[in-house]
Amino acid sequence: MTAPATASGAARLESLMARGAAFFGSRYAILGGAMTWVSERNLVAAISNAGGFGVLASGAMQPERLREEIRATRALTSSPFGVNLITLHPQLLEMVDACIAEGVTHIVLAGGLPPGEAIERAKTGGAKVICFAPALALAKKLVRSGVDALVIEGSEAGGHIGPVSLTVLAQEILPHITDVPVFVAGGIGRGEAIASYLEMGAAGVQLGTRFVCATESIAHPNFKKAFIRASARDAIASVQLDPRFPVIPVRALKNQGAEEFMQAQRRIIERVDRGELDLAAGQLEIEHYWAGALRRAVVDGDVDTGSLMAGQSVGMVKAEQPVAEIVKELMDQAAAFLTGRAMEDVA
Repeated sequence: MTAPATASGAARLESLMARGAAFFGSRYAILGGAMTWVSERNLVAAISNAGGFGVLASGAMQPERLREEIRATRALTSSPFGVNLITLHPQLLEMVDACIAEGVTHIVLAGGLPPGEAIERAKTGGAKVICFAPALALAKKLVRSGVDALVIEGSEAGGHIGPVSLTVLAQEILPHITDVPVFVAGGIGRGEAIASYLEMGAAGVQLGTRFVCATESIAHPNFKKAFIRASARDAIASVQLDPRFPVIPVRALKNQGAEEFMQAQRRIIERVDRGELDLAAGQLEIEHYWAGALRRAVVDGDVDTGSLMAGQSVGMVKAEQPVAEIVKELMDQAAAFLTGRAMEDVA
């Protein structure tokens, strides 16, 4: 049985989260995962209002549209929040400029190795830069390039994923990267896991899947129902069919849409073989397919042919809950876990 939380457990949790919370300017070192079509003004503001740090998913927005969304989010919360930018965006530097112009304090650069100019422009504008590190060597390189914090995301996560689990990444990276805060992500659905990674040296955590079924999430009811019904084994990673196409695997709930994506890959590969598309154009078509399929599921509620991007922690999503309730539940679990550890040490 889990030990009830005591003041000592809560104090220990606060101490372990202090560096990450100070970095964000939030009560808790909980970073909201940027999920396209899901992490918009309502969910982002709710996470920040609950003491976490919400992050807008800019996706394929244009700079002016991003500025509108930042302003709309700020109208819903007085707490800090950040913006996630995709490094492959054709207007990446203009997107950085839009964030700076709107006073965004933290910019997350995701989707690939960020160009040095983007990092420099963000930092010169006064923003802190957060990047993803899938390996220790890259983590060290990013720190040398001036990033202010790192996220290490395991293959248990939803959406685009790397090949290594968080349990391995944490062991590989956390003991060696101490110059900047390192946040962990992937497969985290309970407070006990949060506490464990904090004790390993993480500054905090990033959570995405856990917030999809928040009351404040605008995801379609069908999308939420699919999450609530799913188990961990239902969240499977897509397969790359041709090494010429470096398609980053995507973890999503298995459905007809997952099979259709495989067929779409085959058709695009055949077109490249016939000379109708070059490799770059083929890669772009594959990425556009995913974006459209995700929108169909999240916005339109097409859970049959749309993409149900979800992490393996989906099995721990049991009901629709307000964000504040989710955060409190996680923090209570973490504090109770630390209380139990303290009692064992005394015994």
